[in-house]
Amino acid sequence: MAKTIMVVDDSPTMRLSLKLALELSGFNVLCAGDGVLAMKMLESGSKPDLIISDVNMPNMGGMEFIQNLRRVPGFRFTPVLMLTTESKQEKRDEARKYGATGWLVKPVTGPDMVKVIKQVLPGA
Repeated sequence: MAKTIMVVDDSPTMRLSLKLALELSGFNVLCAGDGVLAMKMLESGSKPDLIISDVNMPNMGGMEFIQNLRRVPGFRFTPVLMLTTESKQEKRDEARKYGATGWLVKPVTGPDMVKVIKQVLPGA
């Protein structure tokens, strides 16, 4: 059975690009435009196996999203990859402190992203 990945990014172009690359690799994909929308989807019953989130978004950015996500019992251990243009070590450390599993710097190719997903998501 295909794994489901949620993409949280405020850029429609980035969401579409990631969705297409992930679907071509055999994943089911859910998309949300910011952390608020992602939390609503999760509270409504969506249960992704992995989440890829941007850091800088309106309404609720990636750092706040991770903090909220980790408070929900069913998502405490869901892998979260941060995909962002931010490359500063302080940001990476902050994300890890809040519960991020990994960090990818844009631009990242589809094959490179899938390689990382397979490392953090058993059976992907």
